[in-house]
Amino acid sequence: MTRSNNNRRSVYITAVGLLVISLGAVFVVRSFGSEAGADGFLSGAGQSCDDPTQVSLSATPEMQPSLESAAKSLATKGGDDGTPCLQFTITAAPSAKVAQELANSTDNRPDLWIPDSSLWVAQADDGESVPAVAVPSIASSPLVLVGRNTNFADTSSWLRAFGAAEPALLDPLNTSPGALALLAVQSERQRTSASETQVATVVVPLAQRLGSMAKPYTDPVALFGRADQDGSRVVVPASEQSFVKYQEDHPDAQLKAVVPATGTLTLDYPVVVTAKSDVEQATDAAKSLAAELLTDGAAQARDEAGFRDALFSPLSGGRGVGDLTQLPKPNGETIDKTLLNWTRLSLSTHSLAVIDISGSMAEVVGKKTRMQLTIEAAAGGLSLFPNSASLGLWTFSTKIGELGADYKELVPIAPLSDRQRTKILDNLKVQRPIPNGSTGLYDTAIAAVRAVRQQYDSKAVNSILLFTDGKNDDPGSPTLEETVRTLEGLKDPARPVRIIALGMGPEANADELRALAKATGGQSYVARNPSDLRQVFVDALQSR
Repeated sequence: MTRSNNNRRSVYITAVGLLVISLGAVFVVRSFGSEAGADGFLSGAGQSCDDPTQVSLSATPEMQPSLESAAKSLATKGGDDGTPCLQFTITAAPSAKVAQELANSTDNRPDLWIPDSSLWVAQADDGESVPAVAVPSIASSPLVLVGRNTNFADTSSWLRAFGAAEPALLDPLNTSPGALALLAVQSERQRTSASETQVATVVVPLAQRLGSMAKPYTDPVALFGRADQDGSRVVVPASEQSFVKYQEDHPDAQLKAVVPATGTLTLDYPVVVTAKSDVEQATDAAKSLAAELLTDGAAQARDEAGFRDALFSPLSGGRGVGDLTQLPKPNGETIDKTLLNWTRLSLSTHSLAVIDISGSMAEVVGKKTRMQLTIEAAAGGLSLFPNSASLGLWTFSTKIGELGADYKELVPIAPLSDRQRTKILDNLKVQRPIPNGSTGLYDTAIAAVRAVRQQYDSKAVNSILLFTDGKNDDPGSPTLEETVRTLEGLKDPARPVRIIALGMGPEANADELRALAKATGGQSYVARNPSDLRQVFVDALQSR
């Protein structure tokens, strides 16, 4: 498993999954007991309660108050009827932070850990072992979609709900609701038969927009505030528990929570043994705490805090979203693929768009020329790039540039400020096919790779978006084999620059484009029909 200390590290998660058993229950606590709990030793029952076993427990913050009550209750029973003498020191910390610390073999590791989702357990692998789950679930909270009623015209699926509004995801790489939102879109495909293309059309622009933010979203309350503003199109995937508490604190909020018709995934709050020694005693302490959470008093506290039991029973008083349909739980492979894909898609873009203006682009398709269709597609595709992306523009035919070059620089690569967007659009709009102009594809491909390499951005995906409707027909250019060898010679695994070749129309040579793209580690696509051009842009953004 690959790990990194970077806040937006790649996330590898195994099939520990979202398994939940029928252990009712509650949550965790604010710091309570000896502050030296992390260094304490776990011992069994039968000792004097004047000297209780010290147990350090790290828990997701929202469960802290309820767990405090359960731990105090358990402490008062110590020594009675075989109840072990335990004193818990409970500290609150985000699940992703604890997982990272455990993975880095911190000296300050707790004895027990309660993350908000078992998704994080595999992330705590320190290279020696994955922490053991002692109790699969002490509570649950389903993922819901929060927003104004006007933004829920179509809740037939997560994908459609996202596509009809402005989804604001909590950071999928560091929060469970964000990760589960992406996984819900994938999981529901078993019921909707949505294609990868349909999913990409929604997820790619979302990843580009949210991934370009200097600081990802981590606070659901702040997002709820944005979603509640007049005219807001924001919808927020969040836990039911966070929404219920927000409602209590903001009774005038005009927000509602829904679960799309396909169903939902659920936060499951496992109890995980993270102690390196006295593991058996730590496991016994985990089970004792879980048993205390099954009492009537603890169950009431759990419900009042907005959490469901491990059987997903609805909250009392009509709060929340009521009965649930559960989505199929994603397996480890799906989890890995989905979150790694998000990591890849959310990287910034440093690209050069290179557009064919040879004579064949004047051919009419329907009521418009290929050039007009290409310009429209490029203009529409531009909207998929966030402001943090950098983009430049070239055109190519034969002998149209300086010193008879087959390419011409129109707009240098620069961040997509309003001014840069305007410059690119203005230059696109005035392009016309060159009468009798040939397609100088090979020379242009080589020159474009060299140009992007000279301006390489190590924090972004560096690529060339190469648009053409035909094949190379410049008699003065190198052969395809020579061009491929040159492109392969320019490759640097540490500084990759990939060609994303975009062919248009029936005359585009798919084999030729595939060879050029493959030589750089890129991809090629051919849009045989004008209606496919927008999807080609989505495919290009996925090619990272």
